[in-house]
Amino acid sequence: MKKYRQLGLEQRYQIGALLEAGKNRREIAGIIGVHKSTIGRELKRNIGSRGLHAGIYVPRLAVEKTKTRHGSKAKAIKLTKELKDQAASWLRKEQLSPELIAVEWSFMDVEGVSLECIYQWIWDSKKSHRKEDIAYRDLYPFLRHGRRRFKRGNYRNTRGTIKNRTSIEDRPKVVDKRERLGDVEVDLMMGKDHKSALLVMTERTTLITTLDFLSCKDSSVVEKIINDRITRMGSSWIKTMTFDNGKEFSKHEGIAEKHGVKTYFTRPYTSQDKGTVENRIGLIRRFLPKRTDLNLISQARIREIERMINNRRVRKFGYISPIEKLKSTWPVALMT
Repeated sequence: MKKYRQLGLEQRYQIGALLEAGKNRREIAGIIGVHKSTIGRELKRNIGSRGLHAGIYVPRLAVEKTKTRHGSKAKAIKLTKELKDQAASWLRKEQLSPELIAVEWSFMDVEGVSLECIYQWIWDSKKSHRKEDIAYRDLYPFLRHGRRRFKRGNYRNTRGTIKNRTSIEDRPKVVDKRERLGDVEVDLMMGKDHKSALLVMTERTTLITTLDFLSCKDSSVVEKIINDRITRMGSSWIKTMTFDNGKEFSKHEGIAEKHGVKTYFTRPYTSQDKGTVENRIGLIRRFLPKRTDLNLISQARIREIERMINNRRVRKFGYISPIEKLKSTWPVALMT
């Protein structure tokens, strides 16, 4: 069986002449040396459809129609070295997922590189021995794998009765709707051997997240850091704060009184009650993995990570960042 191949200018003029001579498609295919289906496709695509040439095969017009059709095809852009280097930089420094890399390129009008293409390149590079791929062999660990969850510490030592706590079950239902600004979840992200921590606060509607280093988990230190952060941000817009039941948050009443906010506490051992901040901590862990000694992380690096996650595109927001979401939410929030 003859394989399909593109027809050239000379062959198209041959087809025109043979058609005028009364030859059928099978005969024309045999004379030209192509499969009969090639002739069928040529006539179907390039016979005139209107005017003087309606229903007639004109070689000159067939060539023009073919050029026009090929010129209008979407041209695939290869995953060039420049794009690979850019993707590698985003993966290593900003921990962007392949999905977010594809989205960034779409906003930059870079077409032709699909999400699947990015994944395939990363996995191919892992095992590749080609010289041009060696520089990218370390990228696959930056993909977000499912990891086994570990307890954050000895709950028997860190959990206890917190005076005057209000359960999350009594929190206003409007908080669950995420329609207003000012409902904040608070948690600690522990460092190596639980000897240091980051205080992480996430606003539920916008996912705006703040990171503050803690040298210890003493409740007075935690209270001061929270008060300082709220003072810098401005407390007038904060309505509620939700904590877990760690003793480090036992001075919640002082925070509530100082800033006029309502404080609530999750149900014991129920991390999904503050799933928003837990999700953000999962993202932060991509920059600062478990067993990282946070005492060795500079304040500048912490601020850099904070900036990157707040400027990172979010799928649920239609691929705008928390910062952009805040800008679009703020005027509405002031009226609620």
